[in-house]
Amino acid sequence: MSVFKSFTSNSTALKSREATIAIFMKSSPHRVFSRTSYAISRKTNSIGLLYSNGTSSVKVTSVLNMSNYCTNSADPLSSSKRRARGPVMAGKKAAEGTKQEDGKYKHTVDLPKTAFGMRANSSIREPEIQKIWEKNEVFKRVVDKNNGESFILHDGPPYANGDLHIGHALNKILKDIINRYKILQNYKVHFVPGWDCHGLPIELKVLQSLDKEARNNLTPLKLRAKAAKFAKDTVKNQMSSFKRFGVWADWNSPYLTLDPEYEAAQIEVFGLMALKGHIYRGRKPVHWSPSSRTALAEAELEYPEGHVSRSIYAIFRLVNAPPAVGGLLQEFPNLYLAVWTTTPWTVPANAAVAVNPKLEYAVVEVEPLLEEVSLGGGAKKKRLGNILKEEVKPFLIVASDLVPKLEAKWGVKLAVKKRLLGSDLENCRYNHPIDNKECPVVIGGDYITTETGTGLVHTAPGHGQEDYVTGQKYGLPIFSPVDDEGKFTEEAGQFSGLDVLGEGNATIVKYLDEHLSLVMEESYEHKYPYDWRTKKPTIFRATEQWFASVEGFRHAATSAIGNVKWFPPQAENRISAMTSGRNDWCISRQRTWGVPIPVFYHLQSREPLMNEETIEHIRSIIAQKGSDAWWYMTVEDLLPAKYHDKAAEYEKGTDTMDVWFDSGSSWAAVLAKRSGLSLPADVYLEGTDQHRGWFQSSLLTSVATRGKAPYSSVVTHGFVLDEKGLKMSKSLGNVVDPRTVIEGGKNQKETPAYGADVLRLWVSSVDYTGDVMIGPQILRQMSEIYRKLRGTLRYLLANLHDWKEDYSVPYHELPRIDQHALFQLENVVNNIQGNYESYQFFKIFQILQRFVIVDLSNFYFDVAKDRLYVGGSRSYTRKSCQTVLAAHLLSIVRVIAPILPHLAEDVWQNLPFQYVTEYGSVPEYVFESRWPSLNERWLDLPGEEVDFWEKVLELRTEVNRVLEIARTGKLIGASLDAKVHIYTADASLASQLSELCAAKNDADALHRLFITSQAEILPSLEHQLIADIPYSGECVIQGNSKVWVGVSRAEGSKCERCWNYSPLVGSFSDHPTLCGRCHNVVADQLPCQAVAVS
Repeated sequence: MSVFKSFTSNSTALKSREATIAIFMKSSPHRVFSRTSYAISRKTNSIGLLYSNGTSSVKVTSVLNMSNYCTNSADPLSSSKRRARGPVMAGKKAAEGTKQEDGKYKHTVDLPKTAFGMRANSSIREPEIQKIWEKNEVFKRVVDKNNGESFILHDGPPYANGDLHIGHALNKILKDIINRYKILQNYKVHFVPGWDCHGLPIELKVLQSLDKEARNNLTPLKLRAKAAKFAKDTVKNQMSSFKRFGVWADWNSPYLTLDPEYEAAQIEVFGLMALKGHIYRGRKPVHWSPSSRTALAEAELEYPEGHVSRSIYAIFRLVNAPPAVGGLLQEFPNLYLAVWTTTPWTVPANAAVAVNPKLEYAVVEVEPLLEEVSLGGGAKKKRLGNILKEEVKPFLIVASDLVPKLEAKWGVKLAVKKRLLGSDLENCRYNHPIDNKECPVVIGGDYITTETGTGLVHTAPGHGQEDYVTGQKYGLPIFSPVDDEGKFTEEAGQFSGLDVLGEGNATIVKYLDEHLSLVMEESYEHKYPYDWRTKKPTIFRATEQWFASVEGFRHAATSAIGNVKWFPPQAENRISAMTSGRNDWCISRQRTWGVPIPVFYHLQSREPLMNEETIEHIRSIIAQKGSDAWWYMTVEDLLPAKYHDKAAEYEKGTDTMDVWFDSGSSWAAVLAKRSGLSLPADVYLEGTDQHRGWFQSSLLTSVATRGKAPYSSVVTHGFVLDEKGLKMSKSLGNVVDPRTVIEGGKNQKETPAYGADVLRLWVSSVDYTGDVMIGPQILRQMSEIYRKLRGTLRYLLANLHDWKEDYSVPYHELPRIDQHALFQLENVVNNIQGNYESYQFFKIFQILQRFVIVDLSNFYFDVAKDRLYVGGSRSYTRKSCQTVLAAHLLSIVRVIAPILPHLAEDVWQNLPFQYVTEYGSVPEYVFESRWPSLNERWLDLPGEEVDFWEKVLELRTEVNRVLEIARTGKLIGASLDAKVHIYTADASLASQLSELCAAKNDADALHRLFITSQAEILPSLEHQLIADIPYSGECVIQGNSKVWVGVSRAEGSKCERCWNYSPLVGSFSDHPTLCGRCHNVVADQLPCQAVAVS
């Protein structure tokens, strides 16, 4: 009895489900049982009582002129007070030792029994299930048995640096949901987890862990050894966390970018690109991080809000003009070019001023100040230059369209004296404001606009990409007098040693002002690139770097994008724009911890030595010894034999490859090399930021070497925010740690242990194509939904405790209600399958929430309890119901398995019967059972039958409302105290309802569907037929069938066993307190002669 007691002690959860999940009924568009809106009619003598449920409402009337009722205190759908719970309550009291009369029929009631607990106890049970999977190698076992096609979801490697965050959980769980679904679909699923192990963050972690003396004594090899150990330790910790999420993968054979075979494959990709002419070395401006002392790729930058630059309006004196502009300097001898820049520190590297040839420019005379310009406080600080304080004001050249804006900004009058096109200014010459050399005016591109600035652009080819392109066109010098630390070099003369982003910037501004070259200085807030690792600003700086020339395969890359399926579809536009507009890829880094660029430099000429032979030789060495060999082997040993006699003339390069080249080569190192894997992968799935990261680097390396994308489809997800929509940060205290979600916090009341399945349920509930939210309230909601889902599965298990497949009732012999239930089930399974295929898991969550938790419990399970508990152990109606329940259990447990694998496995291990697949095997684990097969016969329910059941369900809702009014009016207690009277002028509907009243099987009987003791269909509403019916209401079913509903006390006496009222109670001498049905059941179970009293 202990098992039963455990079940019944939690049965309230099953009975009061309707009230607690009403919020979900309105939120989900996936309504399994559709209820159309209906119109309402009203009698003139009615007392107006309005009940609303979505778009429907009903007026309930009293023919006894009773006083007003108050029914708003309870949901009319709630069954906690009106449902007939006699058999269950009687059994519960018996189980608890409570005396209830003589209790002589308690053993004839078929009560639910299961060892499957209502409490998940996830902190204990989930690890137990995971140990079972691991010990029995269930993932490998199932995949080996599957004989379908191969399915490869290629894992984007997380960075081996620190603990996992909630974004990692979202990512890996999404992947696992897909993989587990494909396993059930008989695919041979391959999922090799990976880790990105090189790069600056790990190197910095190692350096931060050492004291000053240890850092000074650190050799490259010692640093690399410590970095490798740190990465491997992190991989071990992260792997443990991923396993606790319930993620299945080939954990024994992950790929690490520090593995020798991986590094060798990466060298091979580099070599192929180099031999195809896509790799080159050049001096050009790149994003440089002074804080990290290395070049950075676009994907390694971030643009935080609130950056304020020191912007200036400077002027450069024009000294020469071509004849085309006709005596410009004679007309305006004191003429200057006005420029605007947010990087004053780049002025020493100025080589030209660029103009837009299509823009109109104006020569303006600066007239006295109209008013004092506020120097201002706060964010927008301004300071006028000394030039405006001079008696002789200069003439300036600015864009005509900007004259009014500049007047307002500078507080001066700019009198236009002459207009000319930008093309007219080409080849004018001006004096450099610092070293006084002559520089040209050049034609720039469309980047020169009149949105900001002056319409003339200070051009320093050593410090800007657009400047560099313009400089190449005119053969301008690439001057960049800044070192690795972001300080001016000796080439900057008097500014040498100054930090360009600090004192150097301020000193340049001061110098320009002192030399009457500054019009105004003001603060300027804008987006500015920061190093994503150190969180400090970067600079553009020309250095010798290695680049991948995207231009050489840009068209092929954009074409490849069009052959990939993107989820969501708009992701294609994003990566197309990024790929078509990107510059050449800087792939070299000035760090120690990484894969070396396999190049040697001639000691005298500095010419690089890198060809097919040298690359292949280095690749073979690294494949055997790892990339450390580059640091400990000599140049002679690293070069092929034919170069040994010249080895003394060369030195090894010290640059390593961009980590995006590392991870972007994973298709070559993993998919192309490992047994059982192949290209392209079926799916890549990562965050939306990877459009400029891994998705793009993988695309570029693959297209450059193979001409094809490495993936067939790409799924992207957004970022995780807190439940207020804010970015998570430790300072805000809103960080959600996945480990805490699963295991709980120090205070288990405030942060309870929800387990991995609740976290996974949250992942399935969000539309991950955008940013998603999580927090304490959301997790509580997920936990409650999980609890209800678990309760539904427990109900199914408990009511199948004595069922065997041999008891199955053939479909054609099932009651109509059971056939309809199977129709609904099959529709749900098909809808869920379609959403798994399209990766729309949030729709699956909504369907499950609506169907499993709400609709099944509100209708089918509620109605089924009577025949399950008191219909008789061997009765046809009980066996037919169990046939349907078994189908539901076997289907639901498998469709939820990809999302909630622990719950599904727990249910499977508690199956009270043996399930045999259509192939004759007995699945030991849920993932061996395969996806539920399509049952066309269940779906082939006639349309008119489907429509009829929708009408019945709609009618039942309104019957429940009138019953609730009768209960409030003290006419009845439970619904079994009532008799329902129905009238409709719709002859067809009346006929169909009459068929249910006269149903041959008890399951389809109309009063069983209403959970009342009797129900009848009235031929009319004549006074004599309804005079004794105290409560009534009217509604319109499906918008066209008006139905009158009446409720009166049930006829006869109450049956002791089932609590139904019947005139036959008292008719049997051997069992005078039983109704006819219970008498037959008891007579069948207790061999005694039953004699009816005439």
